[in-house]
Amino acid sequence: MKRFLFIFFISSLILFANDENIQENLENDNNISQEEILNESRKYDPLSGYNRAMTHFNYGFYSYVTRPMAKGYAYVVPETARVGIDNFFTNLLFPVRFVNNLLQLKFKNAGKELGRFLINTIWGFGGFMDQATHTVGMDIYRENFGSTLAYWGVGEGVHIVLPFFGPSNLRDAFGSIFDVVLSPTQYTGHNTIPYKIPQKIDHGYAIATFYGVNLVSFDPDSLEKLSERRVDLYEVLKYYYNQKRDEELKKTFETGE
Repeated sequence: MKRFLFIFFISSLILFANDENIQENLENDNNISQEEILNESRKYDPLSGYNRAMTHFNYGFYSYVTRPMAKGYAYVVPETARVGIDNFFTNLLFPVRFVNNLLQLKFKNAGKELGRFLINTIWGFGGFMDQATHTVGMDIYRENFGSTLAYWGVGEGVHIVLPFFGPSNLRDAFGSIFDVVLSPTQYTGHNTIPYKIPQKIDHGYAIATFYGVNLVSFDPDSLEKLSERRVDLYEVLKYYYNQKRDEELKKTFETGE
């Protein structure tokens, strides 16, 4: 059970990772005023004690495990190859985006996601090249079950920090369970879904770890730089997560085709 929970939360990192992840906000943190973060800290936060403890744990795990692995990996693997791997996993997670677009009645967007998947799989050498974006000019429609729940009026609930994954809320944390089931990269039992790649739970763990390290390798020092500024790491990460999620949900409601 403990191994499953570990894999689940690492898997959540993969499912929510995208081009607009928190790392981009960390790179531009000089644009964020202390007043904005202070206003965020005044919001109702009944789990703040637990959340701060989990933020401390996650930062320790990042500092002593994830960051060294990512830096060593980046030293060995060229950036071009790492971009290709990122493209491959983005293409592979097509079922999560496709099904959630359908659940939001965005049939046109779902059709475009199917087209992207076929183009990148066939023309992009299995997804290692994002031909759909760079050659055809097709947008990607990133949706997950958390955004689907929001689309149908479910509130976000309280802020919660998940082990290994980091900032979230109750709605998105619950939604990630559904997305893990849809993900081809995650083990959910023998023969439950035919397109699943892992045949054992250890395989799912290995895939999740590999992609998580590949993702962090593009900027392994982002959290370290933020910590050196002696800011309230918990409040800053909470602010960035909420801003990122608000931007994503704005797109969810705007792209309703």
